[in-house]
Amino acid sequence: MLNQNLRQENARSGKIKNAVRTLAFATGILTLLLGVMPAHAQSTTGTSALEAGYRSVYNLQFDQAHRAFAEWQGQHPDDPMGPVSDAAVYLFSECDRLHILEAQFVTDGKKTDKSIQLTPDPAVKTQFEAALEKTKTLSDAKLAKDPKDLTAIFARILMDGLHGDYLALVEDKDRDALKYLKQSRSLAETLIATNPDNYDAYLPIGVENYMTSLKSSAVRWLLRAGGAQTDKATGLKNLKIVAEKGHYLAPFAQVFLVIAALRDHNKPKALELMEALAQQFPDNHVYNHELAQLRQEAGVTVATGASASTGAVAQPGP
Repeated sequence: MLNQNLRQENARSGKIKNAVRTLAFATGILTLLLGVMPAHAQSTTGTSALEAGYRSVYNLQFDQAHRAFAEWQGQHPDDPMGPVSDAAVYLFSECDRLHILEAQFVTDGKKTDKSIQLTPDPAVKTQFEAALEKTKTLSDAKLAKDPKDLTAIFARILMDGLHGDYLALVEDKDRDALKYLKQSRSLAETLIATNPDNYDAYLPIGVENYMTSLKSSAVRWLLRAGGAQTDKATGLKNLKIVAEKGHYLAPFAQVFLVIAALRDHNKPKALELMEALAQQFPDNHVYNHELAQLRQEAGVTVATGASASTGAVAQPGP
């Protein structure tokens, strides 16, 4: 009886842990993406610097992203978007190093190889936390002058989301992470409500609904109890809106549509979407790897000498 109770308790703990990690992954991608949105309101010169940095992140070129965001901070020392964007690079470089990103494309029940996963890098954690602290200092100063300062509010959304993401995804501290993820989501929902015509802003609704809808009914109940939305149809509807009409965030809506197509066993659609993503971000090894796998499964070959992301016309295999 004691062993049975322990197994039941472990099962419940595992469900809660997976639920938090699902929210953390969804929020983590969103915090990275939301970071681009305030750039649209900045000067032309500043926009170029931020966009260059985020494009480097999308290509998993983390050193280039750090340099771009350092340039932005030199040009705009009072803007919290600089350090919080740098914090995003530290988080996503760790997620890439620990193979957390690739795991999202696993839809056939296979487990990732634990032997290749590394422990968190303490130096990266120190730099990450310093960037978050600088973000808080700068955003506090802006909000003290104007409580409605859009850039400062966006920076706080990113700061809380990234903090929660690191705790859940990298350090596996799920309960601690929930506090920050809820704070981030609450601020984001408020801002989204004031910008209904911003198609990029539909992405958080789409991702949260879709990613959480994949969980069991028990886990969905836990997530809804924490304020999450878990409707698959709503999620896909909003993701398609962003993919078709979004500006900065359309490519990432397409990522989640790839995941959805794979989970619905619609591999031709997944291949079509992944072809476009790999062409747009040729240095993203995750996209290239998934594209190569989809091509292999579909019996598609690429001309000799062409890389997975060159956009060369694919030919059916024999």
